[in-house]
Amino acid sequence: MKLSNKIIWITGASSGIGEALAVELAKAKNKLILSARRENELNRVKSECEADSSDIQILTLDLADSGSLKGKTEAAINFYGAIDLIIHNGGISQRFLAADTEVSVDRRIMEVNYFGTIEITKHLLPYFKKQGRGHLAIVSSLVGKFGTPYRSGYAASKHALHGFFDSLRTEVHDENIKVTMICPGFIRTNVSINALTEKGEKLNQMDQAQANGMPVDKFSRKMIRAIEKDKSEVYIGGKEKYGVLVKRFLPSLFNILVRKASVR
Repeated sequence: MKLSNKIIWITGASSGIGEALAVELAKAKNKLILSARRENELNRVKSECEADSSDIQILTLDLADSGSLKGKTEAAINFYGAIDLIIHNGGISQRFLAADTEVSVDRRIMEVNYFGTIEITKHLLPYFKKQGRGHLAIVSSLVGKFGTPYRSGYAASKHALHGFFDSLRTEVHDENIKVTMICPGFIRTNVSINALTEKGEKLNQMDQAQANGMPVDKFSRKMIRAIEKDKSEVYIGGKEKYGVLVKRFLPSLFNILVRKASVR
């Protein structure tokens, strides 16, 4: 599916990967629905896009507000009467030791990253089935495939997404509904700055690995190509992406390497 002249809903569109995707997809004459909690930031992203104002709609969204998600999904569909692709990009990260992190923080991460994402998916699926097509692209993480220090709750939420969407992919295959899992490595965004500490506060600090990561505009172009090729799962980043292979084939070596790796 060429991502041009499509109707695309992007969550987590107010910064980072979501913002870069919006800018890139707008160039290809797509109609966009941009969602996040901060309306002012969504309007800023909209102003950066090369598109007519009518081709970009703003829909504020809080993934942790379960009671609002059905109505938000209906509102997204009503903007243009259809949705060809949803990019599940909204989420929150974590930077602290598992033993010192309050359970409430783990629950918050799971509510936003996992439950909010699958609830929107469940509300959207009947529309995809009715129109006879649809594509779900989910921004996971390499830690959705293996865990690293300081990210226990975040890794758990991303692993959960893989379990859900791997199962869903098999269930909707014959209904022309595609599922693409995107696993970023270190991408140069503010994800670590906004990550939660053990008390649920913002870290307000850039990881060195994140600062040295792949530029977000380069990542967004690679991600778009993966969706266009109907990839089931793709890993995008630097050498850290090879951790998936090391974990699979040399798990004992992987455990040694990840303990020594600079992940902060």
